[in-house]
Amino acid sequence: MRVLGIETSCDETGIAIYDSRAGLLAHHLFSQKAHIEYGGVVPELASRDHVRKVLPMIDAVLKEANLAPRDIQGIAYTAGPGLVGALMVGAVVAQSLRFAWQCPAIGVHHMEGHLLAPMLEANPPPFPFVALLVSGGHSQLIKVTRLGEYEILGESIDDAAGEAFDKTAKLLGLPYPGGPHLAKIAIHGNPERFNFPRPLLNRGLDFSFSGLKTAVANAIAKSPQDEQTVADIAASFEQAVIDTLIVKSLRALQETGMKQLIIAGGVGANIKLRTSLSDLGEKQGFKVYYPRPLFCTDNGAMIAYAGCKRLLAGEKEDLKIQVRARWPISELRTV
Repeated sequence: MRVLGIETSCDETGIAIYDSRAGLLAHHLFSQKAHIEYGGVVPELASRDHVRKVLPMIDAVLKEANLAPRDIQGIAYTAGPGLVGALMVGAVVAQSLRFAWQCPAIGVHHMEGHLLAPMLEANPPPFPFVALLVSGGHSQLIKVTRLGEYEILGESIDDAAGEAFDKTAKLLGLPYPGGPHLAKIAIHGNPERFNFPRPLLNRGLDFSFSGLKTAVANAIAKSPQDEQTVADIAASFEQAVIDTLIVKSLRALQETGMKQLIIAGGVGANIKLRTSLSDLGEKQGFKVYYPRPLFCTDNGAMIAYAGCKRLLAGEKEDLKIQVRARWPISELRTV
């Protein structure tokens, strides 16, 4: 089955074509620049950029895959969670094409897309496993038994990890999106100079990063803003987040008895997090899986894959426009 995937949940337009036999055939990604001057995503600008980009990008992936509309056998689009206006763009386009091309369509859960992104790699993880989903809007530990059978073990009670990265970067005067910039300058910093807190480190599997962000703000106010100090603050903050994510992930593996861990979402591209968990896995006997960095961010490939699996399982939806700004992943059906 060949499925066109459309991702428009926030500020990135992702279009891809996935074939259930041949794998990923083509994928394009456009990261919006209109939000840089505002230091954060402006929903109306995001929707407008999606409107401008989505149809030309669909034409581009069809051309790259050497396919015509008649060759597409299903359409998957992000139905939530996300910005309602941005989601509506993808949903309207998907349902319009579904009607014109006479093929089924399905709305995909954005976080299920991230969770399944490692399946796009040459060595995908077999079920069951524990998933650490860390992005700008979510930090979750999920027990994954099979497709659609998800048990949330822990999640954010305030700021998500990616959100904390972006907010801390803004405090340091770094450009938006701040997370990648912070990780880049942290390479040159001393992670031991500032002893930032590791919130909820010894309690359960939930995450909290708002107190860490406040501690960083206080350190910035009391410290000189020379280049080395900024790098040291960035490195110390990054280390606090990574330590927290590692401890919680190891606890989740221990509590579930599983030996496989996947890392997905934007923060999953962090090199230090990947290296630290892989080294621990070799020492402690568990296997760590990641999607390639390109597929850690929002992208159409993960939506096409997730949609393909659900369409093959017989799922489809009526010709309607329905998106959800909030959508607990635990509400998804098992297939």
